[in-house]
Amino acid sequence: MRTEDLTDPDAGHPGRWPALAVLCAALVVTTLDNTVLNTALPALADALTASTADLQWINNAYTLAFASLLIPAGGLGARFGLRRALVGGLVVLAVGSAAAAAAGSAGQLIAWRAVMGVGAAFVMPATLSVIVALFGPRERARAIALWSASAGIGIVLGPVTGGLLLEHLAWGSVFLVNVPLVAAVLVAALALVPALPGRPAGRFDAPGPLLCAAGLAALVDVIVRGPERGWLTGWSLAEAGAAVVLLVAFAWWELRTAWPMVDLRMFTRRAFTAAGALLAVTFFALFGLLFVYTQYLQLVRGFSPLKAGSGALPFAVAVALAAGASDRVVARLGARRTIAGGLATMASGLLCLSFATTTTAFLPLALVMAVIGAGMGLVTAPAGTAGMAAVPREKAPTASAVSSVARELGGVLGIAVVGTVVSAAYRAELLGSLPAAPAGAADDLTAAHAAAAALPPDSAGQLVDAANAAFTRAMNAGTLLCAAIALLGALAALLWLDRARVGKAEKRRQTYENFSISNER
Repeated sequence: MRTEDLTDPDAGHPGRWPALAVLCAALVVTTLDNTVLNTALPALADALTASTADLQWINNAYTLAFASLLIPAGGLGARFGLRRALVGGLVVLAVGSAAAAAAGSAGQLIAWRAVMGVGAAFVMPATLSVIVALFGPRERARAIALWSASAGIGIVLGPVTGGLLLEHLAWGSVFLVNVPLVAAVLVAALALVPALPGRPAGRFDAPGPLLCAAGLAALVDVIVRGPERGWLTGWSLAEAGAAVVLLVAFAWWELRTAWPMVDLRMFTRRAFTAAGALLAVTFFALFGLLFVYTQYLQLVRGFSPLKAGSGALPFAVAVALAAGASDRVVARLGARRTIAGGLATMASGLLCLSFATTTTAFLPLALVMAVIGAGMGLVTAPAGTAGMAAVPREKAPTASAVSSVARELGGVLGIAVVGTVVSAAYRAELLGSLPAAPAGAADDLTAAHAAAAALPPDSAGQLVDAANAAFTRAMNAGTLLCAAIALLGALAALLWLDRARVGKAEKRRQTYENFSISNER
């Protein structure tokens, strides 16, 4: 019996809600892997004698593999079956995690982090695509809202989980914990997620995935490493040029081949393109903030990894609650106002955070993070729903992958740009207040604290105080930038998203789905 025969066009698949729980759990595990490493970096530096460049690559290897393979993975999942892509990605993720926990050098850990990124690239787009396939139009927005809440929870639970494990166990525990988590999700996926058939239409588009992966890899790498080696150096400019050439070649090929992996005509639908851009803006602000905020909590405020991670728990709770209720907010206000309101709420929270000092108490910081989380929760689910509603259901796997790429590129760009701004501001602030600072202290806050350890107590205290104040002011500048980006996103949502257009797109797709399912029966 065909899977579609089990699906009522309005109600959806009878096993959709248990499957949704599994898909949300898979997404939590995947997004947790993206942030769990942050609190473990100091321990990794000691255990593996890792340099700053090594630590950057340990973090970036996952991001690079993940972002560059999202679209090819979505296309392969659509062709060979979504559950196969989900299960295969989970297996690769578990193997990579177990091997990473046993790594004996920074080089080995970098390689296994890349393997973990490959597995995650197959998991994330498959989860959203399965939701679109299983849920009918009446419940799809609610399901995507719950899925988005899971993503927000996973992003912030990473630092909390890492801090909790490092309080009692060695650094390898932050990777080894994935193995039982992934195993449980894998068993549940095989039992509860329907084996949706692929759509192997025509020849396999081999050049498409290769060009796309290579172009995205070059683009992500130049964004990630731009602050380190300089945006206008020969290598950065050459890599940026290669990314443009590869992605243009990918677009040219996809528009001319008879069997494209990605239908680029999706981008002619304003709701789809606008939703992706707004998701990129949201994750730019979020990841730009988290990059400096975790350093502020641990180095400036002196919190333990566990307490620093728990400072983000209000954010996670707020994201979950707001995203879970966002479909009802959209029903009252419409997608355009909800998304714009969410970005404006994020901007207001970021603005408040930009007034933080070296002595700001823990509770106000947690409350402000809750405001930022509530704003994000009101953006991600409605934007995801609006984007998916703009394309036919059979395009869901690649549309989901494109949406994930928008999130990832936004986050990577946020870290790179905000990191550059904060680094420059920190150097200027420290040298302005302490011109005789030791060599290297102006490079970053960690280096300043290390330099202070070799000084007499009075000089050490002066350097630490000056460095902490300089970093806090620099963080405030970076947070203001994130607030400005979020506010511009709110204005763009009001201009780009039209509630009537989004509603018409959803109705067109519902009509198409009902017609297609009726014909298949």
